[in-house]
Amino acid sequence: MGIGNGSASDVQYASHKAMQDETVPLLPIKTEEEDTIHEFNGASFSGAVFNLSTTIVGAGIMALPASIKMLGLIPGILMIILVALLTEASIDMLVRCSHQGKITSYGWLMGDTFGLWGRIALQASVVINNIGVLIVYMIIIGDVLSGTSTTGVHHSGIFEGWFGPHVWNSRPVVLLATTLLVFAPLVSFKRLDSLRYTSALSVALAVVFVVITAGVAIVRLIEGSVEIPKLFPEIDGINSVLKLFTAVPVLVTAYICHYNVHSIDNELEDRTQIKPIVQTSLGLCSSVYIATSFFAYLLFGEATLADVLANFDSDLRIPFSSVFNDIVRVSYVVHVMLVFPIVFFALRLNLDGLLFPTSRHISRDNRRFTIITVSLIAVIYFAAIFVPSIWDAFQFTGATAAVLIGFIFPAMIILRDPYGVSTKRDKVLAVTMIVLAVVSNSVAIYSDALNIFYRKEEA
Repeated sequence: MGIGNGSASDVQYASHKAMQDETVPLLPIKTEEEDTIHEFNGASFSGAVFNLSTTIVGAGIMALPASIKMLGLIPGILMIILVALLTEASIDMLVRCSHQGKITSYGWLMGDTFGLWGRIALQASVVINNIGVLIVYMIIIGDVLSGTSTTGVHHSGIFEGWFGPHVWNSRPVVLLATTLLVFAPLVSFKRLDSLRYTSALSVALAVVFVVITAGVAIVRLIEGSVEIPKLFPEIDGINSVLKLFTAVPVLVTAYICHYNVHSIDNELEDRTQIKPIVQTSLGLCSSVYIATSFFAYLLFGEATLADVLANFDSDLRIPFSSVFNDIVRVSYVVHVMLVFPIVFFALRLNLDGLLFPTSRHISRDNRRFTIITVSLIAVIYFAAIFVPSIWDAFQFTGATAAVLIGFIFPAMIILRDPYGVSTKRDKVLAVTMIVLAVVSNSVAIYSDALNIFYRKEEA
């Protein structure tokens, strides 16, 4: 993509440009080859915070209450804060190296540090992570609109509650209609800027979900009609300890935004602002995560589901309970629908970079654009039909691609230190991050495999 005419004089520029085009999927950027100011230059501090916060807050918020239920209130909140701090540290590593080397994309940085295979590893990780996230989005839409029975108890969807069970509001049909009527038009845009208004609306709808959940929980707390939440996890053997680690990939996935940091950084007129922007965004998102996790767990207690939206089909024991249930579910499912094309945009561009690294940009090839778009949409749709819950999807992507993008790759870059920016503290922190990431996620994968094995035996 963007390789040029292949002449010897173009080789170095081409390789850098290709890395940049293939791995900076979300916004046009300013490269070192061009001095002209395009329409996206000079982004404001608040605008950059908004963009990065939108990247962070997604479907992960739906699984965090279940993580709190598993870990207990105090360890769960502490883990949310710890992962936020480690995320800030890993982004700082990427930004400092990129500024020193005048690098404008994550993929370019990986390629500059580890060569071709480094760039490919990063692109493949983004593809795996984003496919997993989009499958989660589809599962949430199916759970909310058509209902779910993953826990053995059926939770009615919105359409089932309004019209009763019918073939037309079954999960496969509803997801197919959503794909054709909503996703297909939105993912057909070749410029992400075309989605700026839907992105703004999606954030507003996410806020509606948080505010209503907190409000209902506070009312119930004042009335004394909620149970005291579990402060610490219940430990009754080695298996219960191992099971706690399955919450780690979910927490990691909730903070993955690294592949968009360079895009936001490149927009800034003053690039020294990126550090406070990252800190502000992570602080804002952590506050949202803690508030949602706390109030949702307080509201539903041990009945909290892996997709907490599915809990909003029961009596909240407040006036107009059914109205609030529907507002919460509809607002967040529309939020997910509007965020879907943003994540898909990055997925399509990185997959194209993997499959056709020397071809012209995908936006200039309608046939390739259509084939990749349709193929990805089909894979995500069928996976969402057969994957049982968002917990399973989060465990897979969080324990593999997400941990590589968010922690292992940045730590490896700082340890290789191609631009001479690493301090002794950086290297100690990098080693710590790698050890924590490998150990915790290995245990999570092992524990998840055991759970799947036991489930099959019981069946």
